[in-house]
Amino acid sequence: MLKIFNTLTRQKEVFKPIHPNKVSLYVCGVTVYDYCHIGHARTYVSADIVIRYLRWLGYEVNYVRNITDIDDKIIKRANENNEDVTAVTKRFTQAMHEDFASLNLIPPNHEPRATKYIPQMITLIEKIIANGCGYVASNGDVYFDVRRFPDYGCLSHHDIEQLESGARVEVVEVKRDPLDFVLWKLAKPGEPSWDSPWGKGRPGWHIECSAMAIELLGEHFDIHGGGRDLMFPHHENEIAQSQAATQQKFANLWIHGGFLQIGKEKMSKSLGNFVTIRDVLKEYEPEVLRYLLLASHYRSELIYTSDILIQSRQALTRFYTALRFLPNAERVTNTDFEKQFTAAMDDDFNTPVALSVLFELAHEVQRLREKDLQSAAAHGELLRYLGEALGILQADPELFLKSGVTVDAAQIEALITARNQARKEKNWSEADRIRDELTKLQIAIEDGANGTTWKYMGK
Repeated sequence: MLKIFNTLTRQKEVFKPIHPNKVSLYVCGVTVYDYCHIGHARTYVSADIVIRYLRWLGYEVNYVRNITDIDDKIIKRANENNEDVTAVTKRFTQAMHEDFASLNLIPPNHEPRATKYIPQMITLIEKIIANGCGYVASNGDVYFDVRRFPDYGCLSHHDIEQLESGARVEVVEVKRDPLDFVLWKLAKPGEPSWDSPWGKGRPGWHIECSAMAIELLGEHFDIHGGGRDLMFPHHENEIAQSQAATQQKFANLWIHGGFLQIGKEKMSKSLGNFVTIRDVLKEYEPEVLRYLLLASHYRSELIYTSDILIQSRQALTRFYTALRFLPNAERVTNTDFEKQFTAAMDDDFNTPVALSVLFELAHEVQRLREKDLQSAAAHGELLRYLGEALGILQADPELFLKSGVTVDAAQIEALITARNQARKEKNWSEADRIRDELTKLQIAIEDGANGTTWKYMGK
C-alpha cells in the first residue's frame, strides 16, 4: 500500500487517486535562461522516481512538466547577450532536453510552454477578479488580494499575520498588502508583451503553472510536485489563485524534494554556487549522477561533494560486476527481495532502503554464481527488473565497467596478455609487476572461468 508524504497535511497518506488506476501529476519545470545544474537534476530525478514507480505499480500516469519561457531572468539574459528572448529559450530548452535525456528521465506526456497559454492565463485572472480576489493597481498591474483568500498559508503552514514582507515577498507601494502578488504585469519598453483586458503586458510567474495545470489536468488533480524552494511563495500562490478562480480544491497531494547543498548553502544560480549537469557528465557517466541522487531520500537534504560521486561509481561497479557474464534466464519471482523492495518504495519512495535491498540481491547473485549459474542469472534478471523501477542497471555491464577509462583499451589488453604469458612461464615477479602497473592505471583484473577480465575502478 503506497504511502506518500503530503506537504499540505505534513503526514504520510495512503495514496488514493481521484480516478481508479489513473494519476494526474504536475511538476513545475525549468525557467530556461541557463544550463541546468545538479540541483535541478535532484528535483527531476525525484519526480522521475515517483512516475516510474507509479507506472511500475500499474497506474496510468498523465505527467505534465512545464517550461517557463517568459520571465524577468530570461529577459535579463537576452539583454545581456544582445539577442532575442526566443533565441535564449530555444537554446537552453534544447540543452535541458539533452541533459534530462542523459539522466534517463522519462519525458512528460505534456510539456507546455508558458507563452503558448497566455489566453488561459487571462481567463483565469478574469475569474479571480470576478470572484473578488484580484484587483488592478494604480500602475495598471493586476494583483491577487491575499487577504481575500482565508486559507493562504495552508501549504507552507505560515500564519498570514506573522508573514513578513522580505526575502521572498516583493514589496511594491501600489499593492494593498505586502503579501499580494502580481498576476499580470503591464509591458515595459522593449519587453515581450501580449494583449489583455488590462493592456499590453505579460503574466506573473505564479499564474503560469495554475493555467497550464488546469488546462491539461483539470481544475482538480492528484499530485503537484517540485523543489522545496517552491513551496513558498510559488506553490502557496498557485493554490490561492487556482482555488479562488475555480472554487474547488486544486491538487490533493503536494510532494517537495529536499535541497541539494554545497557546503551549508542551497545550490542555486542566484547564489552562484552551482555545478551544471554538463560539468559532472564531463567526468562521470550519467548513471553515476543519477545513483548519487537516489542514494538519499528525496525529502532529505543532500550535501554535494566529489567524494560521493566516487562512492556512487563504486556502488554501481558492484552491481554491474554481479551482472557480468550471466547467461540468459527467466526472472525469479515471489522472492523476499522483491517484497522488501516494494515495501521500501511504498514507504514514501524510500530509495536508500530500496538500494540496500538491491545490494543484498547483488550479493546473492555472486553467492549463487559459484553454485548454480542459472539461478544466479535468474536473480540477476530480478536485479535488473527492480533497478528499472529506479532507472538504473539497464546498461551492458561490460560497457559500464570499462567506461570512463583514460587508457587505451588495446594497451590494457596488451598488458593482460603479457601478464598471462609471464604466469604461463612462471615468471611471478613479472606477472606481479604488470598487475601493479594495471592497478596504478586504476584497472582491476580478475582470473576466472571467462579468462582474465578487467574493469575500470574509476576516479
